[in-house]
Amino acid sequence: MNTTALSRRDFLAGASAATLSALAAGSGRALESQAAHKQRATADTVILLWMGGGMAHTETFDPKRFTEFKPGLPSSAVLSTFPSIDTVVDNIKFSKGLERIGAVMDRGALIRTFTGADLGFILHSRHQFTWHTGYAPPQTVAAPHIGAVISRTLGPRNPAMPAFINIGQRFDVGEGEELKAFHTAGFLGSEYGPFNIPYPEQAMEAVRPPKGMSPGRFEARNKFYRSLVEKSPVNRHGSDYQKESLLRSMDNAYRLLSSPAAKAFDLALEPKASYDTYNTGRFGLGCLLARRLVESGARFIEVTTEYVPFFGWDTHDNGHTRLADLKRLIDAPIAQLVLDLEQRGMLDRTLIVLASEFSRDMLTEGKPGNKVKDQVEVPEVMTELKHYGMHRHFTDAGSVLFFGGGVRKGMLYGKTADERPCKTIENPVVIEDLHATIYHALGISPKLAYEIEKRPFYVTRDGLGKPILPLLKTS
Repeated sequence: MNTTALSRRDFLAGASAATLSALAAGSGRALESQAAHKQRATADTVILLWMGGGMAHTETFDPKRFTEFKPGLPSSAVLSTFPSIDTVVDNIKFSKGLERIGAVMDRGALIRTFTGADLGFILHSRHQFTWHTGYAPPQTVAAPHIGAVISRTLGPRNPAMPAFINIGQRFDVGEGEELKAFHTAGFLGSEYGPFNIPYPEQAMEAVRPPKGMSPGRFEARNKFYRSLVEKSPVNRHGSDYQKESLLRSMDNAYRLLSSPAAKAFDLALEPKASYDTYNTGRFGLGCLLARRLVESGARFIEVTTEYVPFFGWDTHDNGHTRLADLKRLIDAPIAQLVLDLEQRGMLDRTLIVLASEFSRDMLTEGKPGNKVKDQVEVPEVMTELKHYGMHRHFTDAGSVLFFGGGVRKGMLYGKTADERPCKTIENPVVIEDLHATIYHALGISPKLAYEIEKRPFYVTRDGLGKPILPLLKTS
């Protein structure tokens, strides 16, 4: 398929075909490369903090020359719309509005040179698919989310707790069907897929029987759901493995409802002072829920600011004012998550990753030199505040933060140009190497493969991922 012409319809058609392939697939047997991997794990758990929509690096963790807005300002003069601030690490500066994360940067490492795949026309869904699975769509098989790979490979930390939990993303808004294509365990089986919690403040409702329902009626409801499974596409078209995996996923959910671990989902049990610190909105409460779930044995948690086209980090207009709001949304809860895990003695074994699908620039679309259709008109001279900010997709540099989990503290990796285009000039990082670094911290080989359709499917693209060893204490 011509990737430069891949449309939304093509994307969904490819995803549907891969899903049908997954239903007929066997067990996804792990091949022997993991057994030969002798790396000692420095982390047991991953929290992915997802800035869905395209977080501009020059406005957040890689500030450039600041130019204040005024009517008549040439657009070409603007590289950053916020001044830079000092962090607790001498050689690392952030953009104004991220003071609290800057104060805990001595617990983490910063990559400034994540370079997105060259996927032709820049669809968010394609880049998000690639980031979360390691592979560019479309694939002939249903590629599993990195959280599902980790859950399948390492198993649960607590048998009563879902190993993979996804917090904050709704699938009934925007490009929900495209997002569903990678929020899945794919051929690995339903039991390793995400436990979805769109609204963290309502998480407890997802793990307890409806109010007023008797134990007998609840048991009857469980039997009814099983009867629906018998009529589902998985039961009609799926392999024995896929059918059994779906039933195991139902058993796991049923077990959680009667387990003490369910209390971790109840934010009402959190002390008020702690709750208020995190409560900047759904994302902040998602960070609080993630901390509680880590304490109760979750293996992989994704917390998202949520991707909805033209909202959040998808700043096609009013880039400066929207980022000021987004920084208020993320700054306190992320810093508090780091501090809380450290205070509880859990940060060293929990790897926190903050990332986005790509970055943004005011004037340059895609990779420098690529001819990509403009998605927003930026005037040569700005007359209104709505023009002030980073609006165009940019894939040749981006920031990724790591905290805990065996990461070298206060580490800075990679360098970008100080003038437009602010692209990577030293130590580029591609998705397979980023994933390999995460897997390496967990003691998983980047060459681990699962057999599907009688061929290996590697956990990093074609098994080529190489961990960024300078970032890790074990190197």
